[in-house]
Amino acid sequence: MVKLNSFKSILAIILFFGTIQQAQADSIPEFKVIDKIVAKVGEEIILLSEIQSQRLQLLQEGMAGDKSTDCAILEEFIFEKLLVNQAKIDSIDVPDEMVNQEMEQRIRYIAAQIGSIEKLEEFYGKSVARIKADFFELIKKRMLAERMKQTITENVKVTPMEVERFFKALPKDSIPYINSKITVAQLVLYPKITDEDKAIAKAKLESVREDVVKGRMSFETAATIHSDDPGSRIAAGSLGWQTRGTMVPEFEGVVFKLKPGEISEVFETQYGYHFIKLIDRKGDNFLCSHVLISPKVNDKAWLKASNTIDSIYNEIARGKITFEAAARRFSDDEASKYNGGQIVNPYSGDYLWDIQNINEIDPQMAPLVESLKIGKFSAPSLYANMYESKQGVRIVKLIAKTEPHIASLNTDRQLIEMAALNKKKQTVIDAWVNSKIAGNFIQIDTEFIRDCTLKYKWLGDI
Repeated sequence: MVKLNSFKSILAIILFFGTIQQAQADSIPEFKVIDKIVAKVGEEIILLSEIQSQRLQLLQEGMAGDKSTDCAILEEFIFEKLLVNQAKIDSIDVPDEMVNQEMEQRIRYIAAQIGSIEKLEEFYGKSVARIKADFFELIKKRMLAERMKQTITENVKVTPMEVERFFKALPKDSIPYINSKITVAQLVLYPKITDEDKAIAKAKLESVREDVVKGRMSFETAATIHSDDPGSRIAAGSLGWQTRGTMVPEFEGVVFKLKPGEISEVFETQYGYHFIKLIDRKGDNFLCSHVLISPKVNDKAWLKASNTIDSIYNEIARGKITFEAAARRFSDDEASKYNGGQIVNPYSGDYLWDIQNINEIDPQMAPLVESLKIGKFSAPSLYANMYESKQGVRIVKLIAKTEPHIASLNTDRQLIEMAALNKKKQTVIDAWVNSKIAGNFIQIDTEFIRDCTLKYKWLGDI
């Protein structure tokens, strides 16, 4: 079956459903969006236009699209409707606040693609609030189906013996090739910002704000010249349209007290000192600009951090303290210090990093570990923490490194176990579907019955 990416399919079928899809479809020869009911599961209907819109999305992503693709998409939709029906029977629900959060994410995404919230509203000819109201139930049903699916498989586990049987049954050409992976640790020191450093930054920003308020300088000029936020500085301070929950609480607390056109007082967040100009607000969505000045670490603090990490490095090198103990004792990186400095991969949840992708998280890491042997550590070097907007110094240790290889139980058991678990979950889902077909009213258009070979016997033995 075609595996539909839930995020992309919702965008394609719901938010891009209608004029956008029609316009795009008109540019593709022999592709015309028409509408009729092609299937029904209980009270839930599936439209031909939904299937064609999803096929158009696949075509735009470079995938083949033909009648068999339509059949696979239809079956995925029927499965989803069956899940929704059963969720209602089992009294499984998705709270409205969760649906609203999901809706906000999608609205933000589409607005970014189109250009702005205003362009989104102009395109649909309705307000953001109306768009949310129109699509709320559709997104809720999608989330309800996913919750039901999780309920069906929540108790599925695999034993070590099942994992081994699964791996042995894999055809040789289906066993994945695994890139080189590394396990790394770090000991980080950040120069300490003093109260004096903070006072200097705040005083400077107060002066800039005064120039703006008294008309001696435009807000845009102030942001371009003085702001320490590189992303918004190039846009004259504009942060673009944001929604509640995307900025730190202190920032949003100020935003939602302002009226359009107002300029805030100077306030502090973890990034430094700001003042904001609110441009517009629509419900939980807001458009604002800001000027940020971050406290600068003074030279004495940098010198102290450098001397300290040099001393720690020498202590580790002489064997007076282990790297792991030093990280737990001295490191300022809260995310890794209690692991002996080991850095967790946020994508996998373990300590293994694909060496080809680590630059996405830490561009400075790969060059550091490239010349290290397993168990060795680097000399102190400068470190820029992009996610927390901090600069410091650090020592990096290469704990382990695997060579590129064909997956095996000895080296890649977690990966193989996940694949075995997914297969077992699919078996459970297949059994569940087959057990529910007879108890649900299911109707499929004769054209699809004639042309499609479906995985499940939705209409029984006909």
